[in-house]
Amino acid sequence: MSEKFISISDAMKKGKGKVAVRGWVYRERGSNKMKFVVLRDSSNIIQCVVERQNFEKQWDEIDKLKVESSLEIEGEIKEDKRAPTGYEISASKINIVQIAEDFPINKDLNEELLGDRRHLWLRSRKMTSILKIRSTVFNAIHEYFRNEGFYEFQSPIFQAVQAEGGSTLFHVDYFGKKGVFLAQTWQLYAEPAIFSLEKIYCIAPSFRAEESKTSRHLTEYWHAEMEAAWANFKDIQDYGEGLIKHIVKKVLENNKPELEILERDIKKLEPTVKKKFPRITYDDALKILKDKCKIKIPWGKDLRTIEEDALSKLYDTPVIITEYPKEVKAFYMKETEGNSKVVNGCDFIAPDGYGEIIGGSEREADPEKIKERLIEMGEKPEQYAFYLDTRKYGSVPHGGFGMGVERVISWICGLTTIKDAIPFPRTMTRVSP
Repeated sequence: MSEKFISISDAMKKGKGKVAVRGWVYRERGSNKMKFVVLRDSSNIIQCVVERQNFEKQWDEIDKLKVESSLEIEGEIKEDKRAPTGYEISASKINIVQIAEDFPINKDLNEELLGDRRHLWLRSRKMTSILKIRSTVFNAIHEYFRNEGFYEFQSPIFQAVQAEGGSTLFHVDYFGKKGVFLAQTWQLYAEPAIFSLEKIYCIAPSFRAEESKTSRHLTEYWHAEMEAAWANFKDIQDYGEGLIKHIVKKVLENNKPELEILERDIKKLEPTVKKKFPRITYDDALKILKDKCKIKIPWGKDLRTIEEDALSKLYDTPVIITEYPKEVKAFYMKETEGNSKVVNGCDFIAPDGYGEIIGGSEREADPEKIKERLIEMGEKPEQYAFYLDTRKYGSVPHGGFGMGVERVISWICGLTTIKDAIPFPRTMTRVSP
């Protein structure tokens, strides 16, 4: 090729003249005299016109091209509104890198087949668009926290204390030692670190052995978590709202073409950037559910998917629910002043029935109350000695939250299943490819 290779999107920006592009056959059709090859790369797709009279010596090989064959093409680009993306290349040179075998994904799509062939389904325009948005989301998380003065901090994946409920632990064989499992959260290791760095965050995998096959559960997912010294309950909510607003703003700025491919209505995302999130208490939520949704929940019960979904349909932004009953929340959450039955814990519920995307709280400072809650949960306080030490040496008010990154991606993209929000999903029924 005499021209320097550029991306398909850059070729379309150029608009006219000679270009060289390379990629894979997205689809092809034609006759014995002419072929229309739609080429894709990571940036876009473009139609290439291949006339037999210009490629007599190569025609037998060109005629064998199938979907996902890899090519390098040079030619003249011009605008053509009839073409799939509004531009067309008249090919003058072709280098066939590899002729693909029959591609094992066609129009007969189902979730199991696409799961088995995930390594190939990643090439689809749908998955490419989701993965680009996912990249924007990860970048926005880093950007938000660093702009707010947070340090990135990592915690161990192998842990010997649980923070989110023993029934969802993945136990591992750790050199014959019992009581070791994969991290559910960085929480108990983040709290010691705030006495050094004050404001910290991470994005890391978390693991939950929930026996759930719903469209919003993964056994391995990416967790964006933060912890801050001197932070009160309102601060935690403010950080969570600020983070979500920043993520959605960046996706709207950078990924409108991808949202278009996914047929996501951006008008449903814009209120999240522009409006303040409603903040209601658990008691408020029960009243709203009873009055507006005709759903009656006895006080003290956690909100299930059905109740969260009903509430989410009443708002066009995430809604923050605060002051949950102590019994349904983690042992480290601080009791609300003046009401020991509830805690300064909050959940952010996404619109459109996408469920909880953030869970956070102000942390309990009293070591005796923490011990009491651990015993109630059937845990041994002595195993948490390192954690309790943080309350002995210069304890300060603090708090934090965890955000399920795939839940956020799923909501932003308008996906029907969270499995599409991650490249290779891990669920109860799938551990490969």
